[in-house]
Amino acid sequence: MTAKWTECITIESDQVDYKSVLRWSSVLGLMQRAADGHIESLGVSREQMVEHGMGWMLITLEVHMSCLPSYKDSIEITTWNRGSKGALWYRDYCFTNEEGKEIGTASSVWALVDIHKRKILRPSAFPYEVPVHNEITGVPLDKHVIPEGSLLEAVFSHTVRYSGLDSNGHLNNARYADLCWDTLTLEELEHIKVRTFKITYHQEARLLDKMELRRSSGENGVIYVTGVSPAGTNFFEAAIVIES
Repeated sequence: MTAKWTECITIESDQVDYKSVLRWSSVLGLMQRAADGHIESLGVSREQMVEHGMGWMLITLEVHMSCLPSYKDSIEITTWNRGSKGALWYRDYCFTNEEGKEIGTASSVWALVDIHKRKILRPSAFPYEVPVHNEITGVPLDKHVIPEGSLLEAVFSHTVRYSGLDSNGHLNNARYADLCWDTLTLEELEHIKVRTFKITYHQEARLLDKMELRRSSGENGVIYVTGVSPAGTNFFEAAIVIES
C-alpha cells in the first residue's frame, strides 16, 4: 500500500493571482486534492465513504512556503498519513519544484465524521487500512490561533453564496484563505511577503450564512483574521505571517 502519495501539478491560470503567482487558496485546494488522491489510491472512493455515512472534516492546518510557484511552473506535492491520536488524524505535506528542491511544507489535523449526525468518529470506525508514515514536516499544531486580547477591527461582511460551496454544501476549506486575503489593503498586497498561513475551522458555514471579517493591524509581523456571525459564532480564526 502507498504510504506516501505524490502528485505532479502544472500551475494553471485559474490558480494564480493578479501577479501570476499561486494564490494561497489554491495551495489549500491542491493539498485537499492530494489528500483525496491518496485516499482514493488506497481503494477508498468518495462514493464508498458516503455509503458508510462518513466524511473528512479539516480541523486546523499550517502551511509554510519559502517560494510560491508562478503560472506554468511545475511542482510536486507529496502527502502522507502521520497516524492518529485520540479522535484526530494527522496528515503532512511537502512541496518541491521542478529541480526537486523543497519549497514548502504543511501539517494538518482532520477528524472522521458521521455525515448524517455530524458526530466525530474514532479512527477505529474507519473500515479501511490507511498506512502510516511517521515523518514529521512541521511543528505540533494547536487549534488556538489568535492570542487572547488581540484587537481586531471589522473590515467587511460576507454572505456564503453558491460560488463558495463544496459538495457537502459548506463553504469550501480553501475559500477561507481568499476571505483572509480580501482583508488585506492594496499596499499590503503589493509589498508584503507571506511565508506562513495557519487556520483553524470552528464552525461550518452554509449557504446564506453571514460572517463579519475582522483583522488585526499586523503588529509583530502577523495579521490575525476571524469570521464571526451576527449571533457571535466564530466560524474560523487564521494567521497570516509576514516575512520581515
